[in-house]
Amino acid sequence: MPETDPLVIFTPSGKRGRFAAGTPVLTAARQLGVDLDSVCGGRGICSKCQITPGFGEFPKHGLTVAADALSPWNAVEERYKSKRGLGAGRRLGCQARIMGDVVIDVPPESQVHKQVVRKAATARAISMDPATRLYYVEVAEPDMHEPSGDLERLTAALKEQWQIQSIEADLQVLRKLQPVLRQGGWKVTVALHQGNHDARPRLIDLWPGYDEGGLYGLAIDLGSTTIAAHLCSLTDGAVLASAGVMNPQIRFGEDLMSRVSYAMMNPGGDREMTAAVREALNSLSQTIAAEGEIDASRIVEVSFVCNPVMHHLLLGIDPVELGQAPFALATSAALDLDARDLGLSALNPNARVYVLPLIAGHVGADCAAVALSEEPNKSKDMVLIVDVGTNAEILCGNHERVLACSSPTGPAFEGAQISSGQRAAPGAIERVVIDPATKEPRFKVIGCDLWSDDPDFAAATAQTGITGICGSGIIEAVAEMRMAGIVDPSGLIGSAEQVGSPRMIAEGRTHSYLLHDGSAAGGPRLLVTQTDIRAIQLAKSALYAGARLLMDELGIDRVDRVVLAGAFGAHISPKHAMVLGMIPDVPLDKVISAGNAAGTGARIALCNRAARDEIEATVRAIHKVETAIEPRFQEHFVAANAIPHATAPFPELAKIVQLPAVSFNAGGSGEGGRRRRRG
Repeated sequence: MPETDPLVIFTPSGKRGRFAAGTPVLTAARQLGVDLDSVCGGRGICSKCQITPGFGEFPKHGLTVAADALSPWNAVEERYKSKRGLGAGRRLGCQARIMGDVVIDVPPESQVHKQVVRKAATARAISMDPATRLYYVEVAEPDMHEPSGDLERLTAALKEQWQIQSIEADLQVLRKLQPVLRQGGWKVTVALHQGNHDARPRLIDLWPGYDEGGLYGLAIDLGSTTIAAHLCSLTDGAVLASAGVMNPQIRFGEDLMSRVSYAMMNPGGDREMTAAVREALNSLSQTIAAEGEIDASRIVEVSFVCNPVMHHLLLGIDPVELGQAPFALATSAALDLDARDLGLSALNPNARVYVLPLIAGHVGADCAAVALSEEPNKSKDMVLIVDVGTNAEILCGNHERVLACSSPTGPAFEGAQISSGQRAAPGAIERVVIDPATKEPRFKVIGCDLWSDDPDFAAATAQTGITGICGSGIIEAVAEMRMAGIVDPSGLIGSAEQVGSPRMIAEGRTHSYLLHDGSAAGGPRLLVTQTDIRAIQLAKSALYAGARLLMDELGIDRVDRVVLAGAFGAHISPKHAMVLGMIPDVPLDKVISAGNAAGTGARIALCNRAARDEIEATVRAIHKVETAIEPRFQEHFVAANAIPHATAPFPELAKIVQLPAVSFNAGGSGEGGRRRRRG
């Protein structure tokens, strides 16, 4: 398409292309391989192709999206909205036509292959001491000779029967008090919330008679890419259900700084992002309550872990100060709030929210939750904990001292900014092996347990297809290419002649590796390009440099063990991570996955009040290292660009992997010589 044609960028996939003005959004999505559903064939009947266009400044994409970037609202959309309803800001992809440069978000419900949010609850024994508990009380009836209010007599009963000295109740629950007392014959079950910091117990709700309906809480990991929630019983800590959704803020920017820039450049942009995430949280709350087969009004507690930008946007605080030095937080303290103050209307009307404390301007409550879960401050050996995400958060230390930093890895590890990349969904390549002799690949996709060289693989993947490469897949692909001699230490991909494989595809002055060709059956050609390699190099260099910076501060050259935290960390192969040089060299049996440690920390804080005091004290003792102002960070970053590293020897890796000594250059010999200049 001509460069003058409008540019359309789809999120969360990151796929983009130019299309002639007047092209329907659904047509553009299909041509780009974007996962946008449609059952009715574009007639505006099924509503499966709903999309959300973004308007305003998108600095990351270098776009300004005008209000008329899509064709005007039409009669088909109006008819559908009047009959079935259409969410605010939504359009039908089959009806909206591209008229100018535009950023379009495809919400989860409009995706054929729904996102796999891999943040399941990790098994963990938690000592139960929830902030909200049930109490059965028998209350004295009103007496003409003993004039007092029903609340006062309930308070007296709690003092006599449970030694609870006093309570407070807001107007909303006070309105229920008299009818419930009389309905229960002056016997009621009350839910009392006892927050930290010596606050009086608060009456959350009450039910007539002896009630066994139970109380529940949500532990929520609010990430920049995904939102994951665990529904927990506040009686025994059992996880009844886990669910997740894509963070809808992705349409405003894939990484944190893009979202801060959006807020800076678009008046009211912070409020747009706050509204989007709160709407997603309410929808997620209803979904998880249904999955857990409970009444959502029984959800009376929520704990949140999130990075600082997500924290501020959740609270409705403009994150602009986090976009510039000295990265000042509005507050770093833990917060105890009313859920309705955050617009969380899907829960009990009087539900309470606990937000874990932040460590510093770019090291958030999610990192604090990892510290609560993994307890590096109690470790006898030197441990490095890496929570891999769009913004990696790193802890390093032991019982003597713990340091923390954040490192801007970007979204490449999650499949974004990769030519064939996608989020983790059925059909995405997640495991890769390349034969070092033949250079032929085999792979596994999400949703199928078979490898691609299995005779039954094609039939097993017929429904999902092979749609792209997710984060763990691209990491393994690049590492395998290095081990197979397809990529040299500088990250340069060799030509067909240099590598000795027809899978090497020339693209201008660079080459790509053909991982899968599905074009014969109408599917995509999945390539690993030179640009993809560069994106992974930048991401892994930032991760390694952050870890090395903390090690420098501690005066150490090696750590005893590495813990990979986060949903993504749980799916990274330690060997492939080491081949790439994502983490410092240690024996592979000392690289372990902690699963969703931030989510585990959120569950601990949800179920145990003492843990809240503990993490608040721990956070005060953790020392933050600011990568943005440390010159050594840049030195480590540059050295870490090589695969695995330009100077670090990686002796433990050398015991199990012999990396080929290849060097691809303009001469084409495949050995030594001058490096090819990159275009």
